Parts: sequence; C-alpha cells; structure tokens
Amino acid sequence: MRTIQFREAIAEAMSEEMRKDERIYLMGEEVAEYNGAYKASKGMLDEFGEKRVIDTPIAELGFAGVAVGSTMTGCRPIVEYMTFNFCLVGIDQIINNAAKIRQMSGGQFPCPIVFRGPTASAGQLAATHSQAFENWFANTPGLKVIVPSNPYDAKGLLKAAIRDDDPVIFMESEQMYGDKGEVPEEEYVLPIGVAEIKREGKDVTIVSFGKIIKEAYKAADELTEEGISCEIIDLRTVRPLDQKTILDSVKKTNRLVILEEAWPFGNISTEITYQVQSQAFDYLDAPVEKINTADTPAPYSPTLLAEWLPNKDDVIKAVKKVLYK
Repeated sequence: MRTIQFREAIAEAMSEEMRKDERIYLMGEEVAEYNGAYKASKGMLDEFGEKRVIDTPIAELGFAGVAVGSTMTGCRPIVEYMTFNFCLVGIDQIINNAAKIRQMSGGQFPCPIVFRGPTASAGQLAATHSQAFENWFANTPGLKVIVPSNPYDAKGLLKAAIRDDDPVIFMESEQMYGDKGEVPEEEYVLPIGVAEIKREGKDVTIVSFGKIIKEAYKAADELTEEGISCEIIDLRTVRPLDQKTILDSVKKTNRLVILEEAWPFGNISTEITYQVQSQAFDYLDAPVEKINTADTPAPYSPTLLAEWLPNKDDVIKAVKKVLYK
C-alpha cells in the first residue's frame, strides 16, 4: 500500500468528492492561488477552477455566512479556516445558523457543510493560537465533530463528512500535515461516530484522539517493557461519541485513562468520565484518570509549553496510578 502525507490525504478526499458532485466547492483564506496555507488544497485550483476553489478575504464571519447560505440553494461547501482559533469571529454562523437551520426550518433545509482546519497547539504560537475547541462544538446539538489522528482516518472520515447532509466540524493539526501513513488508492469511506481500537491490551484502557494520541503510543511502548498491557482507543469522532467501544474496553480492562489536549474543565474527557462511571461503575477497579493541558492559556516559552502540554510521562504516571503501582 502506498504511503502519503496527511495533507495529501485531505486534498485527495476533497478532490475525489468534488469530481463526483459539482455542488461541492472549497472556500477559505489562501486555499486557491497559494494551494492552501498548509498545502492541503494543492493543485485543486488548477483542476476545478476559481468558481469552485475560492480565495476569500480575511473575513471569517463573512465567508462562513456565504457558505451557510449557499447550502440553502443546494450547494455543499467546504470551508477551510487557517486555524480554528480564527473561527471565533465567525462562530455565530456555525452555532446559530449551520447547527440549527434544519430544526428551525422544520426540516426544509438541511445544511451539508464541512468546516475544517487545524486545532490546538502547534509549537510556539502562544495563547491565542494554541486552543482546542472540540468540546465547544461538541456541546452544540446539530453539529458532528471529527478529529482524526492519521492520514488513513483523515481521508476516509473527510469523505464521509463531505457526503453528510448535516454540518460537520473537521479538526486537524498543523503538526500532523507532514505525517505519513498508508492510504489505499481505491475508494473507501469511514463511518462517522465509530471509534477504533488501535492497540489491544488487557490491563488499562487509554482513550484519546487527534495528534496527542501519539503520546499514548509512546507511553504504551515503554509500559510494555514493564509488563503492562495498554489498550488504546482512538475516538476519531467526539460527537457522536462511540460509548459502546469505550465501555466494552473498560469492562475488559477495569481501568481507564483519558488523554486530551484541552483545558481540564468541561471537556470531552469529562463527559467520557461521566458516561463510564454512570454505565460501568461496577467494572472499575480504580477511579478514572484524565490528562489535560494546564488550566492556563498556552505559554510562548518552549520550556513552559512543554510543561503545559500532556506528554508520555504524564500518561505513564496516570496508568501506574490506576494500577496502584
């Protein structure tokens, strides 16, 4: 099987779907002439032309509104944000219009739209450019939220998102665009709302998603050398949440650690903790441990940033804690 970069998987997913459906178009800052800020739309302007690959002004509220409105005329837009930190000036269109049009119109207007771009930290980008908003969007009825961690999942899930008749938030990472992975050349689509067990294990369940899951893999490798077997679940989708896969794993391992790159208050790991303790309390042999960033804005200093972000050592410590080691 061939190996391609994460950015190439994203470009392939969009291009393949646009070839099949003329109603699909891509808009955002620098997506056309510059081939995308992270080159995730490379070559698409040449293939599809300026009416379907559209450079926008630096006006997120404006172009998000145009895209949402266009769904009511039959279009199926893909909106790229240079970073989801920039979507905050346009979040009214996502929360108050895209997520609610179907209900407010009595089902007359579906809203087939994908908002995609990078989330969370990406090195020394400091407080206003290093934020994870997955839980903000997951808190909104009407939105689906996808956070892939590798090229294979990214392509299959983005194709599913583009075909979906409801609004989808598709969250990537600036630090993953160069990641390589095996991706089939033949057609495939992955179901939204289905987690995947990336590694089988028997001693503890580790649940994570997005780029931070790499720290879980590193921790599991080290723990294996100590005779500790970790089962790693990649959520892939945080709304809808695949509760069954999590619960089945916890019932097997009896212990749960959740790793999430987000502030600790009111996040995805908080919800998972509640669901597990309410539905599988009798199976738990230790309290659930969750690992998040520090409860502060992201620092700029690389030394402080390393302390702020979760890492493999945090995962190892949490796993040993739930194992009483």
